[in-house]
Amino acid sequence: MSVTVMLELRFKPESVAEAREVFARELVKTRAFKGAQVIDALIDEEDEAHWIIYEVWETVADDEAYRAFRAGEGKINDLPPLLAAPPVKTRYVTTDV
Repeated sequence: MSVTVMLELRFKPESVAEAREVFARELVKTRAFKGAQVIDALIDEEDEAHWIIYEVWETVADDEAYRAFRAGEGKINDLPPLLAAPPVKTRYVTTDV
């Protein structure tokens, strides 16, 4: 069963341009990762420093493998200095409601 993940990011206003460069490079890797079905970057139309990375993964195991990759060899070292707040990850499952 697929799983949806929303990663909320809040950047420092002066870091938005660099964040765009980092994510243009890194989301290519995310989209190519096993199990990635949809990977979109959503930017708040009233606050360009507020982003949601919308992800749909084939399975929870695929999402967890991706998180392990990003915690290890795929870590985005350029990201922490750009952030105004810690990222917030929420995982959702589809319901039959």
